[in-house]
Order: sequence, then structure tokens, then C-alpha cells
Amino acid sequence: MIVVQTDPRFSPAPAVATQQQQAPAWRVVVLNDPVNLMSYVVMVFKKVFGYDESRARRHMLEVHEQGRSVVWTGERERAEAYVFTLQQWHLTAVLEANEAR
Repeated sequence: MIVVQTDPRFSPAPAVATQQQQAPAWRVVVLNDPVNLMSYVVMVFKKVFGYDESRARRHMLEVHEQGRSVVWTGERERAEAYVFTLQQWHLTAVLEANEAR
């Protein structure tokens, strides 16, 4: 039988937990405009984000009544792509840093 004794002065260092910082989330915000019809905005939300009718209508009403709606939150590259796509559909969309994180 082999017995190994370790010197307590030379115990292995405790594992250091590394924390990965999550990339900050970005928000895609659609702003109100006097040009687009409500039905058109609902249709765009359904096509671009795959929202169902009720969710698309809820965001459209938020844009109409409050002047803006956060329609998507996530990584920057994808958010930029959504903003570009919404602008191609002639909606006023902007990218904002998510300060809540």
C-alpha cells in the first residue's frame, strides 16, 4: 500500500471561476411615422420577425400610441440586420444599447 502525504503548505490553488461577460444586448426600436398604415406595419412585423397576428398588432399599437416599440432584443449583428431590413420595408427603425443589462 502506498500512502502519499501532502504538505498543507503546498496544496493546489483553488479553481478560479472565470466569468464570461455577456455581450451587451441591443434593442431594435421601431418609431412612429405618419406614412405607414397600421395594417402594413402589422404585416411587416409578421414577415420580418415571424410574429403572430396578436403580437404584431400589440407592437404596432405601442408604436402608434407611445411613439416607439422595442420589437427585438439580442446580439448586435442580428439587431443591425433587423434594423436594416425594417428600413428596407420603409419603417423608421433604430438600434439602441440595452441599458438594463
